[in-house]
Amino acid sequence: MPRPSDPVPRSAAHTGGTERTERTAGTAGAAATDRIRRFSGAERWIHRSTAALMGLCVASAACLYLPALAELVGRRHLVVTVHVWSGLLLVVPFVLGLASRAFRADLRRLGRFGPHDGVWLRAALRRDRVTRRPAGKFNAGQKVYAGWLAGAVLVMAGTGALMWWTGLVPLARRTAATFVHDWLALAVAVVLAAHVGKALADPEARRGLRTGSVARAWAEREHPLWRHERHQRHQRHQRDERGEE
Repeated sequence: MPRPSDPVPRSAAHTGGTERTERTAGTAGAAATDRIRRFSGAERWIHRSTAALMGLCVASAACLYLPALAELVGRRHLVVTVHVWSGLLLVVPFVLGLASRAFRADLRRLGRFGPHDGVWLRAALRRDRVTRRPAGKFNAGQKVYAGWLAGAVLVMAGTGALMWWTGLVPLARRTAATFVHDWLALAVAVVLAAHVGKALADPEARRGLRTGSVARAWAEREHPLWRHERHQRHQRHQRDERGEE
């Protein structure tokens, strides 16, 4: 019988190391299969760039409209310049992102409403936690938010242009544009705050935007119809490959 101090045979040590390596690889493989891709690198870049520009636009607006911040920051002309350019550049990530096939596909998803979206909205408005809320890759709330924010950005850009280039329209129309711009800016700030609050309450959703992948269990719980969308896309891809062959 070997003593505890006796050296372990090379073959046994090698076998033990191999088993540990295989277990580690198996664990890593299982973890990888438990996650699915949600956003491409281009989509994550678009979101981060848009969020940075929007944050800069809102922060500079606050420094212009809140007396306490305006006095603290000073340099009003610089703040106005930052606000105008951050607002004008908001469309750049979107326009550049149209070169991404994944981004264009998600835009089509965001603009397409189905019967299940009505079920989701009714359950959300009633704060019904019992009724199952069906959702594809994007739920109805995300679709409404994306559409509303896109429209708000266009209106803000148009009214802001009338305020900046004073010779475009008469004074009465510039006054009306200022009224719409100011109140819509307040609404955008409130909606963005709610959006950030929802994101902070959902770590897995934030991880999806940070890394591009989400847990399969989260996807099946929050977006149960997304699996069907992915299956249909896979079938179309297979048909395209067979057609090419």
